[in-house]
Amino acid sequence: MVFRERTYSVLIVTASDTFANSIMPLLPITDYWPVTTVHSISEARRRIVDTAFDIVLINAPLPDDFGMRLAVDICTNSGAGVLLLVKNDHFNDIYAKVVSYGVITLSKPTNMQMVAQNLRILCATRERMRQMEAKQATVEEKIEEIRLVNRAKWLLIECLSMTEAEAHRYIEKQSMDMRLSKREVAENIIKTYQ
Repeated sequence: MVFRERTYSVLIVTASDTFANSIMPLLPITDYWPVTTVHSISEARRRIVDTAFDIVLINAPLPDDFGMRLAVDICTNSGAGVLLLVKNDHFNDIYAKVVSYGVITLSKPTNMQMVAQNLRILCATRERMRQMEAKQATVEEKIEEIRLVNRAKWLLIECLSMTEAEAHRYIEKQSMDMRLSKREVAENIIKTYQ
């Protein structure tokens, strides 16, 4: 990959050190950092509680579970991209069960070029998720600002007997005159009258 300002944190979940060692050349530190390797589902779950990973590679099966539930849980509860590697005999069945959750499944044995291509897909997917998360945060901030402004308006209506239009104009004028956001004006009104 081309050097980028952003790196992707990776969790490798595998019972095999050989697998982890074969994947490491595909994860240069300029693109993927930090890279953490664990050897069981329970250890992976503990790490996920403490750290938000961008990419999770699961080499199934694992000693304490197959890995399919972990893959689904990660995709359901986080923005991480998941690549689940399963034996070719189980590929179609596992793929059918996890595809609707957004888990990318790859059959084993596979070549490193295929893994590298899927890593790039996961990076692109993660970037898209970041953009959606940022938009969602912006929308949530706007909703919270509207709630605060409405609460401040009702306090002005109750305490100063203003009409809703007067309360709205008052907040806008205070915002312009004091060079504050409507949110800051609303917070000041709430502090004053509540």
